[in-house]
Amino acid sequence: MTQPVYQRILLKLSGEALLGDEDYGIDPVIIHRIAKEIADVSKAGVGVAIVIGGGNIFRGAGLAESGIDRVTGDHMGMLATVMNALALQDALESVDIDARVMSAISVHDVCEDYIRRRAIRHLEKGRVVICAAGTGNPFFTTDTAAALRAIEVGADVLMKATKVDGIYSSDPNIDDDAELFERVSYDHVIERKLNVMDANAIVLCRDQQMPIRIFNVFAEGNLMKLVEGKPVGSTVN
Repeated sequence: MTQPVYQRILLKLSGEALLGDEDYGIDPVIIHRIAKEIADVSKAGVGVAIVIGGGNIFRGAGLAESGIDRVTGDHMGMLATVMNALALQDALESVDIDARVMSAISVHDVCEDYIRRRAIRHLEKGRVVICAAGTGNPFFTTDTAAALRAIEVGADVLMKATKVDGIYSSDPNIDDDAELFERVSYDHVIERKLNVMDANAIVLCRDQQMPIRIFNVFAEGNLMKLVEGKPVGSTVN
């Protein structure tokens, strides 16, 4: 393979990325394929930290719309991310990758607490670190958690896995004339409301000069191509 251009990455996986062809929960075929791609990157000597969402199980904002208290809903969403993180940990271990789940809320019987220095130490030892429970606070999305963790662990780039090939001027599933942007600025994303990530995450990345790569996780091999520096998806910087 080509020499990796990044030493350490933060991969943001949405809960929906694990759905595959399922309507709810986790598609075993999808999670094992994603685990295999992460394993290939890790074995290439790249440090991998992951922030995972829980939208395939619960989404706090959606629960709030149905009448559940928003804080309660967000806490339920955090627990859903822990479930996804444990499933991904198991999938990674099945392909001989040492992984640690670190949660922003205390769930001592199933995983470690997130402690920045400990997370960095795991990465230095070649372990994949899976960050669950977002920031541990309601009203903050896992996008914001991804930006925060990327900065905290010293990642070279934040890679967000999506269902589309990159950043478009409009929804490509609706608008046939949607334009794919190969490179855009943080301010352009905010001003045009391109819905790449939530505004808090974009501002945090902008202020700390953390580049963001948006790519299609369902196109097999894209993660390794990104790590090799190939022109895949869109870049925000």
